[in-house]
Amino acid sequence: MSVPGSRQYHDSLLEDVLPFWESHSPDRECGGFFTCLDRAGAVYDTDKFVWLQGRQTWLYAMLFSQLEKRPDWLSMAKHGADFLRRHGRDGEGNFYFALARDGTPLVQPASIFSDCFAAMAFSQYGLAAGDEQARGIALATFENVLLRRSTPKGKYSKDVPGSRPMRSLALPMILLNLTLELEWILGPGRTHETLDALLNEVFAYFHDRDRNILFEHVAPDGTHPDTFDGRLLNPGHALEATWFIMEAAQKIGRHDLVDRAVGIMVDTLELGWDNEFGGIFYFLDALGKPPQQLEWDQKLWWVHCESLVALALSWDLTHRADCAAWFQKVHEYTWSHYPDPGFGEWFGYLNRRGEVLLPLKGGKWKGCFHVPRTLYKVWTILERSAPAPGPIASDTKP
Repeated sequence: MSVPGSRQYHDSLLEDVLPFWESHSPDRECGGFFTCLDRAGAVYDTDKFVWLQGRQTWLYAMLFSQLEKRPDWLSMAKHGADFLRRHGRDGEGNFYFALARDGTPLVQPASIFSDCFAAMAFSQYGLAAGDEQARGIALATFENVLLRRSTPKGKYSKDVPGSRPMRSLALPMILLNLTLELEWILGPGRTHETLDALLNEVFAYFHDRDRNILFEHVAPDGTHPDTFDGRLLNPGHALEATWFIMEAAQKIGRHDLVDRAVGIMVDTLELGWDNEFGGIFYFLDALGKPPQQLEWDQKLWWVHCESLVALALSWDLTHRADCAAWFQKVHEYTWSHYPDPGFGEWFGYLNRRGEVLLPLKGGKWKGCFHVPRTLYKVWTILERSAPAPGPIASDTKP
């Protein structure tokens, strides 16, 4: 594998991944996007999952705003935003989880993450298109997310109230990113205040100082119940959280947290890396007990994508040799396993040995988001960060 450089990420984004989605994903008849695409891009299910509709809308609006004012990108974003505007919400303003092809609701608004990605989508589309209604939807949805924080699933939760209350890392980490996305709407004062509170929450409750890792769930006081959920580690979420932390800390001038996030990132990779077959485990048990998730040893695309962003950003901010060495290691695994030269785009699901489990390019969970976002972010980070991270002396390699 050659030394990774920005051009590889640039070319893959513009010549492979985006053309795949532009060719196969838009539903020109009913609106929105097909995400259930087989290896060659054929649609194998027409249901539309709202969080993936939001993610793809956000991506194209972001590229229009930040990369190039291409009318076809703005048109793709409008295609998604218009579908969500017509069909995405219930009467109370909550976004559904799943819709039929024509927009008929299928699954109630049980996931607050549908709302998070809808807010991202309408914020970025409002910015790109100068659409005041989209801006208003983004802000209203953000406020609704904050109102639902304490009970994210509301009446749809299966848990018995008060029986085993737990905090989840997923919500504060996504709110870090969402707040940054809505900065142009929220203004600097509220953005700073919100980011500061979220950073304090992550480090006060989810950061285990003894092991220097982030737990996926904790008790309300930050302790670790000896249960499946209490012991759960999700390396991909933790690694994604570290680059959200770095960006948020940079924004509000809490530079000490950048170094702490980089340390957590490196220690998470040390813990989560499969030394026998390579790649990063999907789930782990903090005490080495059998994980509840049967897919714990699979190697998923998004975990490696988010690791590359975190590593590129950590290199850019610190120029630590171990970050460069880890970037090279994760880059080599990722590029030798996930891209599909036969039909384009990336595979998503590998077994522990790195063999393709499912040849799909999109589905209920995989859409037009992690791969292109990673390609764009790593490309732009490496462009501004010279020299690019490459091979390091053997005594510093992980």
